[in-house]
Amino acid sequence: MKAKVILIAVLVLLLAVLLLQNTQEVVFRVFFWTISMSQMILVPLAVFVGFVAGYVAARMGKRRAVGPEQK
Repeated sequence: MKAKVILIAVLVLLLAVLLLQNTQEVVFRVFFWTISMSQMILVPLAVFVGFVAGYVAARMGKRRAVGPEQK
């Protein structure tokens, strides 16, 4: 358990350093929209979207492996 806590603390520290070093404004283009935001906001937003997509994909994979008749 202690190794898990240390690993999480190190990852949070690395993410904090990454965010503090990337404060410049970036332009994000999606089809016809142009969004201008700080990279400090874009990086955690991308991490969150990736986490949610991975979670949803894992849940769908579990459900498919179990099958609808075995729930």
